[in-house]
Formats: sequence, C-alpha cells, structure tokens
Amino acid sequence: MSGHVWSSIERHLDSFAFSKLRDSSPRVYAVQCGNCFQWRLISTQEEYEEIRESFIEKPWFCDDKANVTCEDPSDIEYDATRTWIVDKPNIPKTPAGCKRRVHVRKDYSRSDTYYTLPDGKRVRSMIEVESFLEANPEYRDAGITVNNFSFISPKTMKDTIPEDVEVGSSSRKKVKRSEMDDFDEYY
Repeated sequence: MSGHVWSSIERHLDSFAFSKLRDSSPRVYAVQCGNCFQWRLISTQEEYEEIRESFIEKPWFCDDKANVTCEDPSDIEYDATRTWIVDKPNIPKTPAGCKRRVHVRKDYSRSDTYYTLPDGKRVRSMIEVESFLEANPEYRDAGITVNNFSFISPKTMKDTIPEDVEVGSSSRKKVKRSEMDDFDEYY
C-alpha cells in the first residue's frame, strides 16, 4: 500500500477510512500512514474530519499521533471483519453545531450522506443547506457557507462486504458480492 493510495487493493483510493462492524457497533475512524502504510485509529469523528479536510496538502504520518511511530504495530488491520468505507480527501470539516452522517444502505448498493443542522433538521443537498442559511442568517454571519458541506458519498470497499449480502436495490437485479464483476461506481 502507498501513503496516498492503496496500490495493492485499488488505485487512487485515499488513505483514510471509517468502518462499520457487522453487528452495527459504532464506527471506527482510521488513517493510513504515508510512510509505513499501517492503519492508525483516530479517536473522534472531529479529529478524523480535520485530517481528511487537508489530506492532500498535509499527508498523515504515524508521528502525527502522540506516542506512535512507524515501528509500532498497526492499530487496526484492513480485513473483512468489518465493512470499510473510504472517503475522498479534502472534504470540508463539518461546521460547528452540525453533524455529518453517512448511511450505508442495507444492500450495500450505495451510501447516502446527510447533515443534521443546529436546529435538528436533516439536509441532503446544497439547495437545502442554502435554504437553511437564508432562513438563519446568523449562521452565514458566523462564516458558514454551502462550501462547508459536501454530499459526496464515500466508497464501500467491495472486498469487505459480507459474502452473503445481495448487493443492489429493488430497482435492479441483486447480485451477491462474490458474484460481482465491477462495483466501482464511485471512482
């Protein structure tokens, strides 16, 4: 694996990800070191988003984490014990008072990105964000713009989807992951 891409898994994937345990346990956030290519756990979604926001300009290395070096064993291994979901780099950090959520569909056909705004409203598009900012100018006055939001959905790594899951939706033929030829709609 390389620092900015997973060359042994798939070219041009970014070196940070979050994963979901099969039993619906909380997400785990991880980033891959640009030197040793080991995966390191990131303790909070906020810290993960800070790394992701400037990942191209400032790649992440083991020594960016307190008391960690490249000689230390990986915090987590990339494997199929959990479903790995890979974000694109440089997605803006979620504005204060908002929460970014990614929902992976039960059939793993895709994921949906949405934000919960400070008033509790859930938005799924830039148009909805713009409407919120027009109705609540105090947030715009505080520096929040539509550019602080990204609805780009991350990529679900097909080799970590459980073998028995039928990938697809009701509007198209479902296919078991083991039968999939190409699930790379995202890239």
